[in-house]
Amino acid sequence: MANEITFCMIKPDATCRDLVGTILQKLEKSGFKLLRAHLIKIPMKLCREFYKEHQSKSFFSSLTNFITSGPVFVMALSAPKGVTLLRKIVGHTDPAKAESGTIRALYGESIEKNSIHASDSLASAARELAIFFKDLSIE
Repeated sequence: MANEITFCMIKPDATCRDLVGTILQKLEKSGFKLLRAHLIKIPMKLCREFYKEHQSKSFFSSLTNFITSGPVFVMALSAPKGVTLLRKIVGHTDPAKAESGTIRALYGESIEKNSIHASDSLASAARELAIFFKDLSIE
């Protein structure tokens, strides 16, 4: 089975609690290979591009302010059925509804501060990877 490359971001609420290593270890133990990664503070312009599908929603301002409030750890990950596997490991957007043992159930604080982002499709992964890793080839 061919691997899928997907995008993942550890959000500011988790980076500020020093959870990057803990979350990365869980991802690697679940079968993901880390292809590329870096810790960045997202500029607002890049954040708006990343969340452009949410621009008309009431939570857009709050979301962009939160994501730009501190450093995030962005990753290109690879695994068989990587998009689906990552979404399963990450859990429901609302940590209160996330299955026990998922990253959001373990570390999420609220729907907004849910510690992690995972691409929801191969198309989204390609778009999101291009935003954060445009100068890197991923093979």
